[in-house]
Amino acid sequence: MSSATPTRVRRLPVLGALRLGRPSELWFKPALSVVAAVAPPSLLLVVLGRLDLAAYTMAGSLCALYAHNRPYAARAKVLAWVVLGMLGGLAVALLAASLTRNAVVLVTVGALLAAVQKVMCDATRVGPPAHVILTFVSSAALFVPQTLGQVPGHLALAAAAGAWAWLVGMAPAPLRPHGPERRATAQALDAAAAYAETARGGEEGAGARSAANAAVHAAWQTLLAAGDRPSTARRALERLVVRAEVALAAAADADPARLRAWARAVRGTGRIPRTGDPRRDDGGPRRTDSGARLDGDGPRQDGGPLGERDELVGVAAERAVAPRPLWSRLGPLAPVAVRSALGCALAGYVSLALGADRPYWALVTAASLYQANITLTWSRAVQRVVGNLVGVLLFAAVTPVAQLGPLALVLCILACNFGAEALIGRNYWLGSVCVTPLALLVTELPGYQPTGELVTDRVVDTLVGALVGFVAAVAVTDRRAGRRVERALTAVDHARERAARLAAGPAATPAALEAARRALAAAVVDLRATADAAAGEWWQRALPQERVVLAEQAAHRTLAATVRRQGLLPGPGTTSTYTHTEGASP
Repeated sequence: MSSATPTRVRRLPVLGALRLGRPSELWFKPALSVVAAVAPPSLLLVVLGRLDLAAYTMAGSLCALYAHNRPYAARAKVLAWVVLGMLGGLAVALLAASLTRNAVVLVTVGALLAAVQKVMCDATRVGPPAHVILTFVSSAALFVPQTLGQVPGHLALAAAAGAWAWLVGMAPAPLRPHGPERRATAQALDAAAAYAETARGGEEGAGARSAANAAVHAAWQTLLAAGDRPSTARRALERLVVRAEVALAAAADADPARLRAWARAVRGTGRIPRTGDPRRDDGGPRRTDSGARLDGDGPRQDGGPLGERDELVGVAAERAVAPRPLWSRLGPLAPVAVRSALGCALAGYVSLALGADRPYWALVTAASLYQANITLTWSRAVQRVVGNLVGVLLFAAVTPVAQLGPLALVLCILACNFGAEALIGRNYWLGSVCVTPLALLVTELPGYQPTGELVTDRVVDTLVGALVGFVAAVAVTDRRAGRRVERALTAVDHARERAARLAAGPAATPAALEAARRALAAAVVDLRATADAAAGEWWQRALPQERVVLAEQAAHRTLAATVRRQGLLPGPGTTSTYTHTEGASP
């Protein structure tokens, strides 16, 4: 029997939810992209004197916020799907708005759309900003007066702006075709270095190890998403990720300074560091996995030495594995879908009961709260309320400037767009300080409105949306979270047994070892994410925390054995030559 902590109600943080973090490494990319995507269509409408149509072009332009962490081959597909998803939600909203003015019906449609958008973004891991932008676009469109004859034209404007946003998102590809892969590899190397520095154990070391495992797994996913035909640059990046994996398997033998030097070089625009063969770092003869000596450079396949081929053969094997079907990823998201639909609908209904003209503000506030568990949802509610309250003060300050004319209004919107994306990586509430005036300024595109009324409505709807949305999250507890932890534990056990069996066997092929190692690493990352999500639920049965920790420890020992079996680490009791590799010149 496994020991487990008793079931109890968790304390919810307040001040901790507002703590500022380090700025996102990519903060400038979405910030500049959204400005580049919003500015041309909006300025063209200013010239044409039709700024009232800017809300539709902005719906398409905001798609430029997505997929900045994806390789360009994958980014092209993701952005296309985001644009199509935005157009689908907008089409439903515009049709509903043209067929009825019943506010209760419109709120219901908005809540159902929000639930669908939330689930689809979670299932496909599209984000950030995930479903929030799509929900904002569709919910706002529900309360704009429409006729059926206007719908095609408005959708055409959004589609044209979405196509422009797609071009903006893909624009850096010719200049830095491997930029996303470089950044993901650099993050993996930095995370492995951080773990190596805290490898003596303790709570800090455990946290650094989990972060490093997640970063390495994310780097592999980025490289695998880059396409089926790896280039010379991608092969070099894959070898660097292997180095990060080696550092995780034997952190005491790793050189954090060398890992960070590689990370700095990869982040640049110069030559990717060539790490050579990990089994020949001392200049001695190579050995195969069975221990046979290979003098000289050894046989070459796929354009590289044997050692390089062994490191990368598992990548090809993993590319051949079909992804999980979408329907299998939707089942665990049922509680989130119910939370979203119920919370958004109730928030909109309460806002209507209070006499609000724009109940979609409360609906969108509720939609923005729902995270992986109740603890994170509470933190997001605190961040949303604080950010919106400060944001309405900023709106009141910039309104005199925005009301100077259409051009001034567009420039204020662009500034808020930039500020929101530049700051939101440090904390959601800080980004909301700019998102709030942005949303309020968008309402003035058809014509200026009283500032005091807008501020009052926004404050009330924010409080309503946060309160009602969180109550709905508490009411709909994810009772299956514990079962998912059990399944994740089982998956880790099976992956560990397979990897251990291959590592102990005399005839394991490089492809099988690599595939088993990557599968085990992915299972460990999934276990930690599942356990963290389940631990933040409000009230549920006790979780097997001790089993989770023991499973992680056993998995990491097996990963080390597998890496050693591949020849990437020396055997126990020998001196490691891992830290004496060639320089990391760019």
